[in-house]
Amino acid sequence: MSTQRTDNLRQIGRGIAGALLIAVIWELSARGFNLPAYVLPSVSSILSGMVSDARNLLDATAFTAGEAIAGYVIGCAIGMSLAVLVTIIPAARGVVLPLATAINSVPVVAYSPLVLLWFGMGMTSKVVMVAIAVSFTIFLSTIAGLDRIDRKTVDLIRSFGAGQFAIVWRLRLPTALPLIIAGMRVSTVRSVLVAIVTEMLGAYGGLGWVIYQAVLQIDFVKVWAAIIVASTISLVFFGAISFVERRYVFWR
Repeated sequence: MSTQRTDNLRQIGRGIAGALLIAVIWELSARGFNLPAYVLPSVSSILSGMVSDARNLLDATAFTAGEAIAGYVIGCAIGMSLAVLVTIIPAARGVVLPLATAINSVPVVAYSPLVLLWFGMGMTSKVVMVAIAVSFTIFLSTIAGLDRIDRKTVDLIRSFGAGQFAIVWRLRLPTALPLIIAGMRVSTVRSVLVAIVTEMLGAYGGLGWVIYQAVLQIDFVKVWAAIIVASTISLVFFGAISFVERRYVFWR
């Protein structure tokens, strides 16, 4: 346990050191080449802008994070439920899988105008968009994990009187959990990205709305400040799911 904790601390240390190195190179490049703000503002000016506009950024961060997390939870629930459904009822696979593939074959952003029209400019439309984006990824990872189980093991448990639901709960889900959590980890970044893009198309708040307004005002420092905050949210979200994976999926 101590060795694993030491390795985790080393990884965090390397990540911080790498971020600091990038920040130093960024600052020196922006100042050394005297780059205009619309090309690349300096890190110091971005940080200064973040401090001066901290209240607005914090409100926007809470708005976007709430949308991303709510849509993420709903999308995970939908994706896992559909995967379990087509596993318990194999005949449903021929209907659900082609339909899910057809929906996902269109870029998620293409649904934004319709979703904004149906659900309005508030948080609901962003939550729906994130749920759509996340559910397919979770569906595929879950169904792949549920199908990993050895047929002989399933037959053995069935011979002891286990029903289809018991097989899924006691055998298939524990086996599929590493792939499910991997899909959940990948979906964290996608959930934040989709929330921000949808906000840029129409919203009353959030980091996407801040970015859109800053572009209209030609305030590129604020644009970069919002981008950095959004990246931080994605990293924290990704790290939280990675922590859950290391803590609870110990048999992977």
